[in-house]
Amino acid sequence: MEINKKDGTDNPLSSASCLSKLFLCWLVPLLRLGQKKRLEENDMYRVLPEDQSKVLGEELHRCWDHEVRKATKELRKPNLTRVLIKCYGMSYAMAGSFTFSLEAIKVIQPLLLGEVILFFENYDEQTSLRMVYVYAAAMSISPFALTILQHLYYYHVQRIGMRIRVAMCHMIYKKALGLSSESMGQTTTGRIVNLLSNDVNRFDEITLNLHYLWLGPLQAIVIIMLLWCRDRYPRVWSRCGSPCPHDACADSVWKALWHLQEQNGSPY
Repeated sequence: MEINKKDGTDNPLSSASCLSKLFLCWLVPLLRLGQKKRLEENDMYRVLPEDQSKVLGEELHRCWDHEVRKATKELRKPNLTRVLIKCYGMSYAMAGSFTFSLEAIKVIQPLLLGEVILFFENYDEQTSLRMVYVYAAAMSISPFALTILQHLYYYHVQRIGMRIRVAMCHMIYKKALGLSSESMGQTTTGRIVNLLSNDVNRFDEITLNLHYLWLGPLQAIVIIMLLWCRDRYPRVWSRCGSPCPHDACADSVWKALWHLQEQNGSPY
């Protein structure tokens, strides 16, 4: 079945500027149109050339053929995971920079709040307010940064998951068309339909939280190191000059840390 190329409008993402991609401004015309009327199929944007089923399927098929030839020489079974990493590993790794920045801000936020609390608990007229203004400004900007990074992260990883799903559907459909009569007798139509309708959807789900397999332990290690430094060097953290590691000033900092960490809990 051929797709009518006249349907739909040109995708503005293909010509969007960096700022438009950063703030997702290229979606504004579609959102405005959705406020005026109910969206129809012709109102949707055309699929980008790099996201078309034919392009994605042929790219994955080339990598799969290369893996099959390599596995035959090495006397082993072909590994689909290696093929997916080769095709989409780099782009998915780049998307991890968004979630890394996202969780880094969540760790820094309580530290900034702790510095502001310490300033008011140990108020001194001779102390400069400049750094407090910096901390307060950083705390005010961080929620906006979190919002932007979160939307960018989910957009990119879901797009990668979609591309993997479409490429896998292309390969399964092409493989099903080439099955011999004997092979068709060993499988059922329902199994093929189940692969295309249900199983491939797991790629959309796994790409969302896969980065937290390495980011979760890393964030835990960083927080543990901060707690260790707090107990090891209490004077540096509390700035109160008291040798006791459990002074009230330092406790207020780390109570704020754990309180905000609970509010900004990570998906892992």
